[in-house]
Amino acid sequence: MENFTFYAPTYFAFGKDTESQAGKLVKRFLGTKVLIHYGGGSVVKSGLLDRVKKSLEQENIPYFELGGVKPNPRSGLVYEGIKLCKKEGIDFVLAVGGGSVIDSSKAIAAGTVYDGDFWDFYMGKPIEKALPVGTILTIAAAGSEGSGDSVITKEEGMFKRGASGEAIRPKFSILNPALTQTLPPYQTAAGITDIMAHLHERYLTNSKDVEVTDRLIEGLLLTMIHEGPRVIADPNNYEARANIMWAGMVAHNNIVGVGRSQDWNSHNIEHELSALYDCAHGAGLAVTMPAVFKYVYKHDVMRFAKLATRVWGIQMDFDNPEATALQGITALENFLKSIGMPIRFNELGAKEEDIPTLVKMLCYGDGRTGSISGFVKLNEEDCTNIYKMML
Repeated sequence: MENFTFYAPTYFAFGKDTESQAGKLVKRFLGTKVLIHYGGGSVVKSGLLDRVKKSLEQENIPYFELGGVKPNPRSGLVYEGIKLCKKEGIDFVLAVGGGSVIDSSKAIAAGTVYDGDFWDFYMGKPIEKALPVGTILTIAAAGSEGSGDSVITKEEGMFKRGASGEAIRPKFSILNPALTQTLPPYQTAAGITDIMAHLHERYLTNSKDVEVTDRLIEGLLLTMIHEGPRVIADPNNYEARANIMWAGMVAHNNIVGVGRSQDWNSHNIEHELSALYDCAHGAGLAVTMPAVFKYVYKHDVMRFAKLATRVWGIQMDFDNPEATALQGITALENFLKSIGMPIRFNELGAKEEDIPTLVKMLCYGDGRTGSISGFVKLNEEDCTNIYKMML
């Protein structure tokens, strides 16, 4: 196990009707003028936005609204939010939505207190200061409600990149599983896939003797395998929704990633798909992960074989551990298909003739020098081969 520091001070309010606590929590974390940031019409139609505003009004906290966040959140709306916050003297950003809304809120929070272009942070500049952020989660998926991470798509060039910093870790997050019960099955399944991807990105490590976090990741994957089909079959299953929601947070606040190197190649490869085709991030990961894993599994066959036996219940073939590893990858692919996720390139609207463009954006966009690194270092040829394996 490698040396690490871990500090994750987000205050969580979990359970039914917890959105009514929004005003009190904003006040607890010293917010006096709030930007409510949200996506499309669902939070309006459901009455959630009105409940949030009522909670702020009860605490005499003034607020401004900025809706319109899209999946794969765009830089243009971030600039608009920064301008609004600076103009109105806003000192707290409240995200009402899923990971895209939360990531956009974090970018606004960082950009408001910065004199330069907020995109500097998505080019590698550390985020050291930001307005405080609170979240009211409506989709269990990205884990942004508990993390210090944010991903934004820059409209000029359609680069999808991430930024990190403890300053953008939410001060509080309200997690009411009932808010996810109206999600379409496809969105629910995409969220489950994203959670499982966050776990795999940490499981694929070159660090030795990390049994504690290995077991935590395996347990969370088993939870997703159990609860995923239950919630697809019965969208109103509150307990299944609750387990998935909490698993999504734990999967990405990095408690299961400490003391170990991590991968993130699947995410990097997928980001180009959702940037170019605007597909759901989870759906893109469902296509990407099995291809990446089939390409790199020989780097550490026993790690993949261990995942196959511990999580998927496959009998270890000690004479042929490669076969065991591949059976585990196939089991993951079959599971994702069973919950309604795409598993092939064309199901995303992706085209073989676009592969050179995807590879160029992946390997050279924003200052990269021809490769990406994680569990295995991948060059242009590797990335081309992986995209072709998705066909």
